[in-house]
Amino acid sequence: MKALVKKEAKEGIWLEDVPKPSCKHDEVLIKVKKAAICGTDIHIYNWDEWAQHNVQTGRVIGHEFAGVIAAMGDSVKGFSIGDLVSAEGHIVCNHCRSCLAGLKHLCENTIGVGVSCDGAFAQYLVVPAVNVWKEPADFDSDILAFYDAFGNAVHTAFSYNCLGEDVLISGAGPIGLMATAIAKYAGARSVVVTDMNPYRLALASKMGATAVVNVANDNVRNYFDKLKIHSGFDLGFEMSGSPKALEDMIDVVISGGKICLLGILPSNTQVNFEKVI
Repeated sequence: MKALVKKEAKEGIWLEDVPKPSCKHDEVLIKVKKAAICGTDIHIYNWDEWAQHNVQTGRVIGHEFAGVIAAMGDSVKGFSIGDLVSAEGHIVCNHCRSCLAGLKHLCENTIGVGVSCDGAFAQYLVVPAVNVWKEPADFDSDILAFYDAFGNAVHTAFSYNCLGEDVLISGAGPIGLMATAIAKYAGARSVVVTDMNPYRLALASKMGATAVVNVANDNVRNYFDKLKIHSGFDLGFEMSGSPKALEDMIDVVISGGKICLLGILPSNTQVNFEKVI
């Protein structure tokens, strides 16, 4: 089958012929219909520090997709050939301390589809049946293809109670934009989104942001009086992966406020712990 492969340890991606996978007794084979590009895939394409530490050459990448079930293992229940599906991209061990405590998203032995096992930028992929999400046949496959990113936005926005709170989101990429709408839907009093890209900030406004701030030439503190934000934000969602954005967020979140980190920050990111403490 055809697949996009990280063939060499340098910038780029390669279209290759690779063996079509087969499924074990508890797995499903999915024929990929659509795939979405995640920021993780860009890291792998660019072969940055994170990618070099986490991805082996020869890996079929990609983890956001929509497809149909083409084959199933003997022990798989609840699915049929032809079902429209996507899948959770983190395969967990089910036996470590976190898994046994019901915290599978913190599994110590997580395998990432398209990162540490072959992924969805291919004609077919195999995943455990327990990771598969089924939708009606007429569901919009464009939306289904980025369920993974949407799940990240939901999990971040629901990590703390948004009801009545002032929320700062740094980074108006796809996940930051979805988190904007989710935080508003969850009852946030105000949602302020920062970025340096005017196009993305315009999208944030369409997604319900109370205010958008281009930090290239503006500062969120300039909006405190207008939005009646006293002292600072209650919650911060760092979605950009920018050390400067994290530093600025710590400056404008109230004492005792809460910050969620989703963006992949560089390993040399520095935090002023005196300020945090």
